[in-house]
Amino acid sequence: MMTSTSAELPGLKLDIHRRYVWLICTVAALGGLLFGWDWVVIGGAKPFFERYFKLADPVLVGWANSCALVGCLLGALLAGTLSDRLGRKRLLTASALLFALTSLGNALAATFAIFIFWRILGGVAIGLASNLSPMYIAEVAPAQMRGKLVSINQLTIVIGILAAQLLNWWLVRDLGAQILHALGPDATTAAKDEFIRNSWFGQAGWRWMFGLTAAPSVLFFVGMFFVPESPRWLANNGKPGRALAILSAIGGDAYADAALKDIQSTLASQEIQRVRFQDLLDPRMRKVLTLGVVLAVFQQWCGINVIFNYAEEIFRAAGYDISSVLSSIAWTGSVNLGFTFIALATVDRGGRRPLMLFGAAMLAVIYTALGWGYHAHLKGLPMLLLVLAAIACYSMSLAPVTWVIISEIFPNRIRGAAMSIAVTSLWLACFLLILSFPFLNRMLGPAGAFWLYGAICVAGFAFIAWKLPETKGKTLEQIEKEMVR
Repeated sequence: MMTSTSAELPGLKLDIHRRYVWLICTVAALGGLLFGWDWVVIGGAKPFFERYFKLADPVLVGWANSCALVGCLLGALLAGTLSDRLGRKRLLTASALLFALTSLGNALAATFAIFIFWRILGGVAIGLASNLSPMYIAEVAPAQMRGKLVSINQLTIVIGILAAQLLNWWLVRDLGAQILHALGPDATTAAKDEFIRNSWFGQAGWRWMFGLTAAPSVLFFVGMFFVPESPRWLANNGKPGRALAILSAIGGDAYADAALKDIQSTLASQEIQRVRFQDLLDPRMRKVLTLGVVLAVFQQWCGINVIFNYAEEIFRAAGYDISSVLSSIAWTGSVNLGFTFIALATVDRGGRRPLMLFGAAMLAVIYTALGWGYHAHLKGLPMLLLVLAAIACYSMSLAPVTWVIISEIFPNRIRGAAMSIAVTSLWLACFLLILSFPFLNRMLGPAGAFWLYGAICVAGFAFIAWKLPETKGKTLEQIEKEMVR
């Protein structure tokens, strides 16, 4: 008879209901789509709402671009405390509703203060979704498919990014021609700024960029009514019957019996009580928590989100005007999407560790070249190609694989709280990255800033080579037994 140990579960003859698994994981991954969409929509709207609200102080510019991260931190913390109590499904549903409300709030904001309020609240939705979508998928996915299915969340993130970038470009595609027609080829920068601020683009166009986010938000909200609760959360909260039914729907009765026994075996050695954040300081947990936090921070401090959030400054420094900037931004989203498929194809075959090492090494090399290009005052296509190369490497390695790793390395009983700490660390690192770039750009120039990010990538490579084990093909319970000793 087949036993239920975690080492043997991956070898169990599976009858995975793939259509059902893909359906529920895709719906949950819509949280990723909205995360990506809402996260980068500000990049296209930035040149217009800054002129509308007359933002000239670098502090206010940095705050407008980074304030959502305050909400992300709050959302990630809430996800940890509430998901273990209320379940993954309820909070994902709440995040969908919050995405819809905040997108409309930003679109209708009459003052900068109101804009900031809704942007922070939208960040709460991002924090919830970024925490819960990959965690939910990891908890329902069979071990042999988990890397690919969690990476689907990253795929939807980049689809959201690209959709927002293409929408931004489409809404302002005629701006350059209108400026030329109204002001002529010799217009001053001040005259162009004034024209943009008083035009449809500066008054209403940027509002549509935010407001249209409500459409996929409603789709996500409705879809969440058709997915089940996480079976591991149910088992951990005294509802093994419901957990067994969901596991049966995923992989058949034999799979469900073995998986449930495997889950319960890891819970049996622990007290089933409400998780406290102090539990994470237990010496057995501290090692795995440190690994998750460092990887989450590195994913941000590698510097790629500077490109997405400050695309205008980066491409202007490379010699592009405002119309060409938005076109170049759309190229970054297309490359981001295309190379994510490479991660989907390799994460369960080649493994997590080789992809992470590749991403850290290649980004260090590309940032060194990019810094040299800015230092040498290169313009145009060579700089665009280097930016696209950096995004390509990131999207096939650090971007999806970090989410896979932090969704699978934490023990069942504390996964919600531990994931919350890791994702909160990620958003805090992102907040510091986005807030600091205007100052780094001013003090070091773009060359110095990218050289700094390259040095961080070298340090990240060393940490991954030293500390990160391979987790492909293992059940969450097997990973737990190997890492928490």
